[in-house]
Amino acid sequence: MIKRWRFLVIYLLLAAVGLYINIHKDITVPANIPLADFPATNGQWRQLTRGEFSKEVLEVLKPTDYLSALYVNARGEKVNLYLGYHGGGKGGGEIHSPKHCLPGGGWLKLSERVVTLKAGGKEFPVVQAVYQKGGQKELFVYWFRAPGDEVIASEIGLKLAQIRSSITSRRRDATFVRISIAFEGDVEGQFVAANTFIQDFYPLFQKFLPS
Repeated sequence: MIKRWRFLVIYLLLAAVGLYINIHKDITVPANIPLADFPATNGQWRQLTRGEFSKEVLEVLKPTDYLSALYVNARGEKVNLYLGYHGGGKGGGEIHSPKHCLPGGGWLKLSERVVTLKAGGKEFPVVQAVYQKGGQKELFVYWFRAPGDEVIASEIGLKLAQIRSSITSRRRDATFVRISIAFEGDVEGQFVAANTFIQDFYPLFQKFLPS
């Protein structure tokens, strides 16, 4: 009799999960402002170039909207910015982890750490990593942004936040934010440049992306 009740409970739970999956549909959330309107100048920074991905790359990344741009300041420090916004909903693409994409592109990881930054009136974690490809070294600073302006520095943390948001508000939208700086020699100065860039641009991220 007890075994029958266990099977019944399991069956009901599976039926409930199946019903939820079939009925529940996440909504697609657009960006507050199209990233095509992202400013070419901001404080000490001005945009040098804005890139457009090929059709093949977009079919892999599947962003709802994106920005790929190179900025420079008065000291000549150049910073690449990539914003990949994924609005969620049916057919929406998932964020690709740089832990897989960079090595897949021939980059060798030299170091990686999670640090806490302060920008836009809040403190949040980011990943700071140094990669090398041939004779080129590059600093990457990145994080993931979930609904509610929740900043996350791990892929697992992003998945958990999306599941939680999907259940509570039917939202799975998320943004991948990546800052990168090519450099030679000492990397410490590049950390300073990246952090300054983030402090200057974070309010714009909050303005353009849904909270």
